[in-house]
Amino acid sequence: MPRSKRKRYINPTSIAVTVATAVGLLLLLAVGLYRLALAPASRDTRTQLVHIESMGTKQLARTLRQQKLIRSATAFRLLVQANMALGKGKTPKAGYYDLSPSMSAEEILARLSEGRVARRKVTFPEGFTLAQMAERLERELDIPQQEFLDAARGTAVSRAVGFRLPRASLEGYLFPSTYTFNVGEKPDLVVSEMVAALNETFVRAHQNEIRRQKLSVPQLVTLASLVEREARAPEERALIAGVIMNRLARNMRLQIDATVQYALGEHRSRLLYKDLKVNSPYNTYLHAGLPPGPICSPGLACLQAALKPAKTDALFYVARRDGTHVFSRTYEEHQQAIKRVRG
Repeated sequence: MPRSKRKRYINPTSIAVTVATAVGLLLLLAVGLYRLALAPASRDTRTQLVHIESMGTKQLARTLRQQKLIRSATAFRLLVQANMALGKGKTPKAGYYDLSPSMSAEEILARLSEGRVARRKVTFPEGFTLAQMAERLERELDIPQQEFLDAARGTAVSRAVGFRLPRASLEGYLFPSTYTFNVGEKPDLVVSEMVAALNETFVRAHQNEIRRQKLSVPQLVTLASLVEREARAPEERALIAGVIMNRLARNMRLQIDATVQYALGEHRSRLLYKDLKVNSPYNTYLHAGLPPGPICSPGLACLQAALKPAKTDALFYVARRDGTHVFSRTYEEHQQAIKRVRG
């Protein structure tokens, strides 16, 4: 008699456990892969300056992936969405950032969300013009030259200063020093900080002495800019300022080559006679008195020389080959000095 087949019993509990285990393993695998996707893209610790513009999460993730700063654009996008859903994060802010492939996706997102933008030190030497400053700002801070030049007007300064600012151009009023600015900073903020530095370093620090002077702050800055261009030897700054003041007192034309160079808009190693006739209010060969404004940004030493000119009888000076000058009281003495220096 054939044996009857037994029905195989399947335990529902065992099935549930098996499925749960499989799902758990899959979740663990997914979490592991997700965590791996958020890990640093490489061990390369070199930073890259990355410009993050206002963009959606998808485009941001794609940009970072193209720069090889993250492993997965999808994982980064999920990270942003998860943080936003949990209220842990803020929207990534536009700007320039120093980012490295050795940073995890979480570190990169934290930097973008907190707006920890890239900052750089930039140095403006004494005697720089606005044009030279604009060129350096574009090269080192990615601030467009024309935007900076457009902002370099008195009306753009947001901080209060203790003197009247010219509306047309702030040539000479941006204090030469070393500053730390955000890469891509707004030009008007750069201008305001540099003008504020002049106010704090010179105007406020010497306000009592300035009050006793016949010259206004703009006139002092203009005089200092002439000294900055003329004096190569530090010990001659106050003396050159004294000569200029003597000529102003006698209503003599200053006849300073540096003002002609500024009027020409370019530096020439040697001025020609025709250059001295350039039609410009800055040409002190044609016009008496100080030029209408500074011709560069004077440093503190030249500002102090303008504030305290040396007492001298000299009305003339001529440069030696080493950059120092021969000072003379009369035109005849001056002509003899020229022959000796250039002979």
